[in-house]
Amino acid sequence: MKLQHLDTIMFMWCVSGHKSAKLVPFANITSKSGDGYLQVLLPFILLLTDEGKALFIATLIAFLIERPCYFLLKNTLKRNRPPKAIPSFKASIVASDEFSFPSGHTCGAFLLAYLVAHFFPVLSFFIYLWAALVGISRVILGVHFPTDILAGASLGTLIGFITLNIMVA
Repeated sequence: MKLQHLDTIMFMWCVSGHKSAKLVPFANITSKSGDGYLQVLLPFILLLTDEGKALFIATLIAFLIERPCYFLLKNTLKRNRPPKAIPSFKASIVASDEFSFPSGHTCGAFLLAYLVAHFFPVLSFFIYLWAALVGISRVILGVHFPTDILAGASLGTLIGFITLNIMVA
């Protein structure tokens, strides 16, 4: 079985039925929390501490690395979003760009989660829960396949790891 076929089966399972329809309002709010505002706001709020200053610098460096990598991957691979890939499927929202892989919302959320968890371990559970919910919300809203989310989470985590290693070097 091809990965795309398996991904489509998993996607359709996630978005079908009455349960996912009830989750759409919550998923919409959660997805919007991953639009980038929190990635800017949280490091500013935490800037009052020494760890917050390091987090702020790490976040700047990390997103200077992440954005070009994300855009290059997305525009090179050009994977169609579910509404374009699956005839007759309609997403709950209109995506902000054309292509699906990797999920930028999930990438940014997991990048922030990795950095926040490093500098503020006490927030680890909550920030990773938020990042996971951002990714899940993108599938529920019908704008990403599950592997888009896995790729976004992996890319964000990897860039967070690279950023911290650059800062230590």
